Amino acid sequence: MTTRRDFLKTMGLASAGLAFGTGDMLGFNSTAASRRNIKDKVKIAYIGIGNRGEQIIGDFERTGMVEVVALCDVDMGAPHTQKVMNKYPKAKRFRDFRQMFDKAGNEFEAVAIATPDHSHFPISMLALASGKHVYVEKPLARTFYEAELLMQAALKRPNLATQVGNQGHSEANYFQFKAWMDAGIIKDVTAVTAHMNNPRRWHKWDTNIYKYPAGQQLPKDMDWDTWLMAAPYHEYNKDYHLGQWRCWYDFGMGCLGDWGAHILDTVHEFLELGLPYEVTMKYANGHNDYFFPYSSTILFRFPARKGMPPVDITWYDGLDNLPPIPAGYGVSGLDPNIPATNQGDTPAAKLNPGKIIYSKDLIFKGASHGSTLSIIPDEKAKEMADKLPEVPKSPSNHFENFLLACMGLEKTRSPFEINGVLSQVFSLGVIAQRLNTQLFFDPRTKQITNNAFANAMLAGVPPRKGWEQFYKL
Repeated sequence: MTTRRDFLKTMGLASAGLAFGTGDMLGFNSTAASRRNIKDKVKIAYIGIGNRGEQIIGDFERTGMVEVVALCDVDMGAPHTQKVMNKYPKAKRFRDFRQMFDKAGNEFEAVAIATPDHSHFPISMLALASGKHVYVEKPLARTFYEAELLMQAALKRPNLATQVGNQGHSEANYFQFKAWMDAGIIKDVTAVTAHMNNPRRWHKWDTNIYKYPAGQQLPKDMDWDTWLMAAPYHEYNKDYHLGQWRCWYDFGMGCLGDWGAHILDTVHEFLELGLPYEVTMKYANGHNDYFFPYSSTILFRFPARKGMPPVDITWYDGLDNLPPIPAGYGVSGLDPNIPATNQGDTPAAKLNPGKIIYSKDLIFKGASHGSTLSIIPDEKAKEMADKLPEVPKSPSNHFENFLLACMGLEKTRSPFEINGVLSQVFSLGVIAQRLNTQLFFDPRTKQITNNAFANAMLAGVPPRKGWEQFYKL
């Protein structure tokens, strides 16, 4: 059981810069062979093979750089996993990732994880402790404490490649943002508006509910206990499954965790924002104790750092919770690289996902994922056109970047130690959403200072029996 005293001790160690992990606790050696031959293929195991998992498996296949050793899914054989199973008939199959590591761990060197948010932590922690390179979909973890542990576990094993699945870090916006900052085009940023107003609601539960949905018949051959992992026990219900987990506090991180990394990743990294000192819930439509509001407006305030001014980021989600739009904004762009979802066709949004960046002299407009920024209004963009630097092209896409890092040929662009801090920012936002309140946070001690209950939520609820080992140092 993770106690508050354990958590505070952990935060103190982390603040002191001490690295820790679970290798000794779980009895594994954190060693991995160094590779240098691009003709070699990375032996990989996939955990979560339906829907989004199927998509990233296809992305890895297109690199021509992987050998698929094992497949793991709690719903192995269901219609949404059958296609991948048929594609790799020789791969070993498992429902429980722990059994996969026990029985086939010596046959693969990397894992790719595409499971619900609440399960990212235990799988990634075991993979690192087992000496495996780790690719995991965003967000890195569901709680502040889990992200902290994963960052430290990765830092303890610098020979292992880690990559979080915010693909924009290997596309044009990543390289453009850095080039524009280096050239002084992006400077003195004071405010950012981030917005995601597409339909993202998977169920029609009433916000006045007073209990979780009733249990239903479990699908044939599904390992529901492993699906739950460390989360509190819930009886199976279809509205927890197949993507619908994302809107429940116990399993997901809502729209913020789903889209925040695709919209705010470059802003957060290149402006070196770190952790905020204030997170305030400004608006909530449909606040309740069980699932995320239908609409949210959240203010994140970041202090001055390295000669850069303080930055306020305001997040807007919800169909009718549109942000203020500056004059000359123009057409709302939509990134063509956004992966399809399992929700079917959705109505066109009034405003496509993206961001507006306000600096002392310029305003920038951007969409999500790898979309490049543009200067607005058009008159200002034309005036600045001959001052813009050449932007280098990406040497590898996000999946190639990870595999080349496994071979020792590149460094990953979204490793745990970079993305993990952004994941912690989102976890603070989720706490503000859940409590519908204002939080003051001390980035040095990593504690919420004005709300003891919220501060306890940094660690989350204790893990279920049998899952405590993943949280022990």
